[in-house]
Order: sequence, then structure tokens, then C-alpha cells
Amino acid sequence: MIRPILLALGGVILAGAGLAQEKLAGDPEEGRKLVRQCQTCHGRDGVARIPIAPHIGGEPMPYLTAQLTAFREGTREHEMMTVVARGLTDQAIANLAAWYAQQQVQVVLSAPAEDAPEACVSCHGADGLSGAPDVPNLAGESTIYLETQLKAFRNGKRTHDIMSDIAAELSDQDIRALASWYAAIEFSVLTQD
Repeated sequence: MIRPILLALGGVILAGAGLAQEKLAGDPEEGRKLVRQCQTCHGRDGVARIPIAPHIGGEPMPYLTAQLTAFREGTREHEMMTVVARGLTDQAIANLAAWYAQQQVQVVLSAPAEDAPEACVSCHGADGLSGAPDVPNLAGESTIYLETQLKAFRNGKRTHDIMSDIAAELSDQDIRALASWYAAIEFSVLTQD
């Protein structure tokens, strides 16, 4: 019963993400000019330089746009990202999202795909690459970043229609196992420069 509900919710979210995406096109070349403010943590190509920051290279543009907008508007909070995003216009957000979304990523699994966490695969893929515009990639993220985000969903610090319910059912050991699976995937970006 829960799987049909999740699929229906996913369809509603995807439809909304598609409408938001059509409103403002991003220019990756203009986004490239703005990456100075992002590269200290996320790298120029979107490969995180510190373990508490996510890789953002190759993320779906609607996901990046939604997250930057949420940080700017205060519906998602982070001590650094809230400050950085506060000064971004809608066009700057679209341009940054376009730059990072165009990065081509490569992944190499460290274990057979059939061993991937079943609860995550339908949205995040066995290889950690999302097939949906509003779902982030998880491939190669650090264990600390993934655990922090799953615990934030579990304790309500971060909310999402689907992830909050899934995370609410996870133990610390479950979270560690899920984070370890995706962190073990080798992740790289084919730089666009």
C-alpha cells in the first residue's frame, strides 16, 4: 500500500517541479561566472571539497533551483547556505543551477547493484543517480553528510513529503548502512571548463 502512495506523491511533486522549471531558464555560462561563491565548499565542478557539503555537479536543475530558493527564503536553513543564498536573485539561482546541472558525472559501484538499499533505489537509483528532476543524486556523498541529512529528516529539522516518513522509520544503524552504501560509490565529474 505504501509504494502506490509514494508513487502518486512522486508524480505530484514531479509535475510541480516541471512547472517551476519552465518559468525561468538558466544560462550555464552566466552561472559559471557566479561559482566563486560556491566553489570553496562545492568545488567549481560541483565535487564537494569538505565532507559536510554535498556534491552538486550533475544534480537535476529543478532540484538545485528548489534547494537554493528554499535556503534564500528560509524554508530550509543552514548556517552558511542561508547567508549565501539570501542575496541571490531568481535569475542567479537559475544560472547557478544550470551550470552545476550540466556537469557530466560518472559513477562506479563498489558492490553489485542488487545489493543497493531497496528503500532508496526507486528514487535515488542503485548507482546513486536520480532519474527524477526533484530528487538529488546520492552517489559518492560523504557518510557524514548523508547521515546528517537522514537524521534531519527523521527529527523534523528538514522536511519533505516522502523523505520525512521514510526517515522516521530508520534506526541509527539503518541510517549508517544507507549512508555507507552511497558513500562507497566512486563519484567524479567530467569538468566542463
